Amino acid sequence: MSPITIAAVKEQAGEIPIHAAIHAQLQSRATRTTKGGKPYFELVFADSTGNFSLKIWSDSPMSEAAETLAEGTVVRLEAEWTQNQYGVNPNKLWWYNLEDAAIADFLAGDPETREKQDRDFAEIRRLCDSIEDPRLHGLCAHFLSQLGDRFRRTAAAKKNHHARRGGLVEHVAQMMRSADALCPVYPELNRDLMLAGVLFHDCGKLWENSYPEDGFAQIHSIHGEMLGHIPLGIELVNKLWNDLVDSVETDEWKGLKPSTEMTRLHLLHLIGSHHGQYEFGSPVLPRTPEAFALHYIDNLDAKMEMIRDAYSQSTEVAPGIYDRVFPLPTNLVKPLAAFVPPPAPPASDEPADEPETP
Repeated sequence: MSPITIAAVKEQAGEIPIHAAIHAQLQSRATRTTKGGKPYFELVFADSTGNFSLKIWSDSPMSEAAETLAEGTVVRLEAEWTQNQYGVNPNKLWWYNLEDAAIADFLAGDPETREKQDRDFAEIRRLCDSIEDPRLHGLCAHFLSQLGDRFRRTAAAKKNHHARRGGLVEHVAQMMRSADALCPVYPELNRDLMLAGVLFHDCGKLWENSYPEDGFAQIHSIHGEMLGHIPLGIELVNKLWNDLVDSVETDEWKGLKPSTEMTRLHLLHLIGSHHGQYEFGSPVLPRTPEAFALHYIDNLDAKMEMIRDAYSQSTEVAPGIYDRVFPLPTNLVKPLAAFVPPPAPPASDEPADEPETP
């Protein structure tokens, strides 16, 4: 049986079981206890398309194997898979460790996901190259040159949206497309600042949600845990900025308007305010048109990804109504299909009647 991806299982599984195999890497294992005192293992498995968690109960035939399975191990999971609003559930589950050749194939990633992320990274480069302000242009180029590889294997979140290796590239590329499209609609927006702000708004996640070069299990970083991605992002941009300021090529920046210091400050404000609210982790609220726009573009792209995932994973509880999928607040309803114009009437082969002669 050929393996399928985690994303495919989420899309295909429902109330009716599907028998399928998955190649996945153990991302984390935790020992937990139900309210009734029953112990179980919670295992999180990941591949290039996403992750899911499985509960292995203490009386399960796989309990002993779960207890000894090391994080980072790549296994073949085979089961009859179902899915409800709480996630994916395996019946008759078993697994075994993959051999070296199969592991190498797995670590190469799903070809479709890899191709999409390659296109998205090329789009990010194209839009960064279109920035006219030499300071922001140079900063983006410096970041992609120094940290492009790490950027390409970072997730946009630990869960909920773009939670996969390379997910940050997908998220940033889509946000940059949105920002580029909105700037002509709202001419008060500074396009150069918007594009640079999108690139850097989550750059601290390179230490909060990064992945190794040879796996799909997210790395736990002490810096990410203790500081979070917003302070890390501000620190990183300051470092990259100072790298450029110290170079001889930036002497010409001294006469540019707006000033170099105000340009740096506005970019840092976008990073600090992009969550939009204090309770969501922003140390400062949006105070400029670009800061408001960036916050809403970020929120929109995250929500659209959650909605896309929810439609692919949830089951219909009634015609056109789907189970609620966390973290969305409600059940989804089947979207309205695009309007299809009626077909044009067939052309007649008969010549038109000649007008009568008076």
